[in-house]
Amino acid sequence: MKKILILPLTLLFSILLVACGQDKESESGKKSNNADRAAEETKDESFKVDKGLLNVEVTIPASLFEDQEIDSVITEVKKERIKEVIKNDDGSVTYKMSKSVHKEMMKEMEKDILETIEEIKTSKDFASIKDVSYNKSFTEFTLTVNKEQFENSFDAMASMGLALTGMYYQLFSGVDSEKFKVTVIFKDESNGEVINTIVYPDDLNKGN
Repeated sequence: MKKILILPLTLLFSILLVACGQDKESESGKKSNNADRAAEETKDESFKVDKGLLNVEVTIPASLFEDQEIDSVITEVKKERIKEVIKNDDGSVTYKMSKSVHKEMMKEMEKDILETIEEIKTSKDFASIKDVSYNKSFTEFTLTVNKEQFENSFDAMASMGLALTGMYYQLFSGVDSEKFKVTVIFKDESNGEVINTIVYPDDLNKGN
């Protein structure tokens, strides 16, 4: 089960790099239009960030990094425009970044979650899953399934990816690391009966 956590970590790393790259392109465009003004704005922003006025800090709990080699990821992220990455004594990791980078990260994370949902709905790997609905904060996903197909498959594993990306989304949205949860509900397409409900990370921790 822990091996499945590798995907969200890789996804998180790619989002960090994309956000940084987009932020760089944005700044480059501004400089080409008005170099003096952009330089002054960059100077002002750097001053404000150092003062903590534009910083966003996100801490990912150790439970989402278990059995993973994260030092190399931290090293790579530090090369980008993430202001600071700290591996805490309790195993958690704290990211400190500007608000502009954080904003781009949230956009990319939402985009990737929506793409994952579409893939689950259309993939032959999850044949029993007919539809996926969700709330705005990605704290709840409802998977409508063909009950007979579902009970004779491993399609419940689809909930893992949704739950983990949903948990990351909450943490980067500012939800306390002690309170974040994602609920995945499986419903029978024929009558709306709830077949199963999984609450993460509670059920994830039970499986460890």
